[in-house]
Amino acid sequence: MDPPFNEIYKNLLFKQITNTENNVPQIPFSFSITAVVEEVELPLIDVSRLIDGAEKEREICKEEIARASREWGFFQVINHGISMDVLEKMRQEQIRVFREPFDKKSKSERFSAGSYRWGTPSATCLRQLSWSEAFHVPMTDISDNKDFTTLRSTMEKFASESEALAYTLAEVLAEKSGRKSNFFKEKCVRNTCYLRMNRYPPCPKPSEVYGLMPHTDSDFLTILYQDQVGGLQLIKDNRWIAVKPNPRALIINIGDLFQAWSNGMYKSVEHRVMTNPTVERFSTAYFLCPSYDAVIECSGDCPTYRNFSFREFRQQVQEDVKKLGYKVGLPRFVNHLY
Repeated sequence: MDPPFNEIYKNLLFKQITNTENNVPQIPFSFSITAVVEEVELPLIDVSRLIDGAEKEREICKEEIARASREWGFFQVINHGISMDVLEKMRQEQIRVFREPFDKKSKSERFSAGSYRWGTPSATCLRQLSWSEAFHVPMTDISDNKDFTTLRSTMEKFASESEALAYTLAEVLAEKSGRKSNFFKEKCVRNTCYLRMNRYPPCPKPSEVYGLMPHTDSDFLTILYQDQVGGLQLIKDNRWIAVKPNPRALIINIGDLFQAWSNGMYKSVEHRVMTNPTVERFSTAYFLCPSYDAVIECSGDCPTYRNFSFREFRQQVQEDVKKLGYKVGLPRFVNHLY
C-alpha cells in the first residue's frame, strides 16, 4: 500500500546529514524543524451569517474574515454549506483509494497522467523530503468524466460546494480590500482549479522528515478538510504553532496570488505538515486558481509586486524547486520601482 519511501530515499534516511554535506543548497530558516510552542485554535467564523444574517451581522462576518486574513492568513469556518455527510463520504472514499496497492495507484487511469504523486523527486536532503502521497486532480478531470463511480460523484459534490464557498470568500476579501470585482468569477476557471487528496503514512523518523515541506500555496485561497489526527502547523509571529483540529470546521488559507493582488493586505503564510510515527493522516484540499493567462495586478499607488501572469508564476516556482529544492515564490516578483 505505502509508496517505497524507505527503498527510494534510503540514502537520505540512513546517512548522517551535516551542514557541510556537498551540494545541499542553502535552505530557508523555516525549514529547520524547531519545537512548536503551543497548539492553537484558528479564528472560528460562522459564515452562515453572510446569507442568513441581517445587514449588520453580514458586515461583522465580512470584517472577521478580512481581519483573520490580514493577521493570520488562516482561519476556520463553520456552517459553510458543505454537509458533514459529504465530508465524511469524501474521507471514506479517499481512504479506500489510498488503501489500494502502490502499483495500482501509481498506474491508475482514474485521472489524467501525473495526478498520482508521492515523496519529493527533487529532494537532496531529509529537510526537502515530504513523507506523503496524493492525488492531484484538476476539476475538469472530475466534471468531464462520465464514469459515475462513488468516488467521482463524491469528489464532484465536494468540489462544487467548495468552489461556491471559495467564490463567496474571495468576493468578501475583494470588497474588504476596496476592490469589488468580478475577477474571480471571470478568471478562476475549472481548467486550473483542482482538488488534492492527501495521505500521510506513519513515518519512522518523525522528528527529521516532514509530511509536507514548509511552503506557501500558489493560488488565491485554499479550502482544507482534514481528519482529527493533527499535524498542520503554520508560522505566526515568527514561530511555528500547531493547529488544533476541529471536526465541524473547514480550514481556509490565503495563497500567494491573494497576497499580491491585495498588495500585501492579506497574508500568504508558510505552513507545513508534521509526520506521525504510528498514525496515518488524511486531508482533502480545494485550490482556487485563475487561468494561466490571468494577470495578477497588485493594487494601490505603490504596488509591492509587479504584474505577472499565473503561468509566469508557476514556471518560476517550478524552476526554483528544480534548482534549489524548494519554492521561493513572491519574493521573485517584488516591484523594485518602489
